[in-house]
Amino acid sequence: MSEENNNEELRPSKMRGVAFPKAKYGAILAVIVIIVVNIIFYKETILSFFK
Repeated sequence: MSEENNNEELRPSKMRGVAFPKAKYGAILAVIVIIVVNIIFYKETILSFFK
């Protein structure tokens, strides 16, 4: 019983009320940001392939 209680209280007391998003949403957001930044930096190179 005590092991179950210890597993529940892994976060610090001030952070218990904070709602964290699911990890998969963070991974999707990171991939989207990387793609957008690469498109901005390499826009001319990408457009040169279509000419």
